[in-house]
Amino acid sequence: MKVLQPDTLIHNPDGCQVVASIEVAAHAASVWNIVGNFAGFALFIPALAHIDMTGSGVRSVRKKLFKDGNVVIEQLNARDEQAMYMTWSLIYTSLNIGNLWAAMQVEALGEHHARATWTIQAEPYTGGSDTLPAFQAFLQGFADDAMNNVRNLLS
Repeated sequence: MKVLQPDTLIHNPDGCQVVASIEVAAHAASVWNIVGNFAGFALFIPALAHIDMTGSGVRSVRKKLFKDGNVVIEQLNARDEQAMYMTWSLIYTSLNIGNLWAAMQVEALGEHHARATWTIQAEPYTGGSDTLPAFQAFLQGFADDAMNNVRNLLS
């Protein structure tokens, strides 16, 4: 009989990293109220039909349902209201994403100016290193569009 050992499919990905960042003329807390709402990404990602939440705070899980039928399930790993950052990991998706870790952070650049930064570290589920450029371009475009929508909400 085989002795079973603890295992997991979730690990920190090494495929590629994308960073989408915006600077806006707004209080950092106002920016954080938008991008720091783990359940509220549909506000700035129009492709989302809705988000279902299970739990709240660290360890909570969100199920993002896209208008095109795709599904993404993620778990909140870390969150700090004062420092205005959170991190999360992918649990499941119907998209060609193997593992994904992401962070959202807001920093004040003065009283009425702030920077929001979305960092994504991910790898494709299928395909080798030759698929990485297109995969990275897809992620970068998605994150850039979302952050531009945040900028538009605050202007």
